[in-house]
Amino acid sequence: MFGRLILVLVLFAAVPAWAQWFKIPTPGIPRTADGRPNLTAPTPRSPDGKPILSGIWQMNGKYLQDIAADMKPGDVPYRPETEKLFNSRRNGAGGKNDPAARCIPGMPKLNALPYPFKILEAPGVVIMLFEGFTTFRQIFTDGRELPKDPNPAWFGYSVGKWEGDDFVVNTIGINESTWLDNAGRPHSDALHLIERFRRHDFGHMDIELTIDDPKAYTKPWTVKEDLRLIPDTELLEYVCNENNKDYEHLVGN
Repeated sequence: MFGRLILVLVLFAAVPAWAQWFKIPTPGIPRTADGRPNLTAPTPRSPDGKPILSGIWQMNGKYLQDIAADMKPGDVPYRPETEKLFNSRRNGAGGKNDPAARCIPGMPKLNALPYPFKILEAPGVVIMLFEGFTTFRQIFTDGRELPKDPNPAWFGYSVGKWEGDDFVVNTIGINESTWLDNAGRPHSDALHLIERFRRHDFGHMDIELTIDDPKAYTKPWTVKEDLRLIPDTELLEYVCNENNKDYEHLVGN
């Protein structure tokens, strides 16, 4: 969020304020008597009764730095070799080895960036547009199965379906060179992510994320990441490669 604020200030200094889409009222949202968005209003629902996920959302940034931020020490079920690799990366010691340092995004870090993302629901697919890296993710809801032998991809391959009020997403095939968080938690090519999106009211949603990776961890483990709706605004363009001067200052081989 801090980085977004800096970018906003720079852009405001460069162009007239009216040219930015930061104060565009979102149509059709509940508002309080003073005109502000009512983020505690009931969850909007589609004609079939399912919660509507569409909107611009932003995650609590602590999960980017530490996906296990809400867990107690010792609760992450590392395999010995995984814990050794993680410890070698801690405190920025392996930052240059993180593909994100080269402006290559990955999952699940993409959801946790300190920039908003937009969810769009369409027949057969849920699309997520990310301000960070100015990229997108597709979650197919047309009934297809996950690929049997997927070619590794930075975001993996995702399919979703509804289980009651939960939108459940299964993702496999994530490139094993990506990190789970900035702290450097690793994963293998066997990583299977299960995300349960739950919208609690108009302005609040969480993702219950289960990390199932038998090559890197002794058992599946689960974290819960909270999101909040960002109304009356739009996404900005943010191209990580543009004027990126950080990589040369990072440590690691």
